[in-house]
Amino acid sequence: MIAKRGLDVFVSFAALLILIVPMGAIALVVYLRSGAPVLFRQTRPGQHGRPFVLLKYRTMRAGAGEDAVRLTRIGRFLRRTSLDELPELWNVLKGDMSLVGPRPLLMEYLELYSPRQARRHEVRPGLTGLAQVNGRNLVAWDERLELDVRYVETRSFGLDLHIMFRTVGLVLRREGISGDGEATMAPFNGSG
Repeated sequence: MIAKRGLDVFVSFAALLILIVPMGAIALVVYLRSGAPVLFRQTRPGQHGRPFVLLKYRTMRAGAGEDAVRLTRIGRFLRRTSLDELPELWNVLKGDMSLVGPRPLLMEYLELYSPRQARRHEVRPGLTGLAQVNGRNLVAWDERLELDVRYVETRSFGLDLHIMFRTVGLVLRREGISGDGEATMAPFNGSG
């Protein structure tokens, strides 16, 4: 889909140019409040399960312990507003990700997917996707992964535009970020 990649490059490049000052300000605040490193880097599976390094603003203190305890004050704000994900625009520009597609999850989940669920890796992972506009982190894993596969099976330019517009509304309303009392989504342990 040449048009999809073209849109990814155009929007991510334009957004990075427009947001360079606010992103620099966020990086400075993270550094002043939490120290270095400013960016969280983690290897995630991309299209066809190929690993890439995902970039986000760091929102947690280093070390062991529960995510809710390690989440910093600035990190809580960045997550509530989804600003922690702005560095992923670089991943989109590089071609690791797309604006729309299944969210990149953890490498250790690859071996836990059913053959149907593994279809989520037939496309580039996205900043947002069908699961994100239908409950985001509030839906159960089976439903979330089914929405990812449904996206793969029905993807189109029109669907991508619909998902992007819905995402803007959800981010502005701060909906679906995490379940009650949860800092992050519970781990995926495979489906029955």
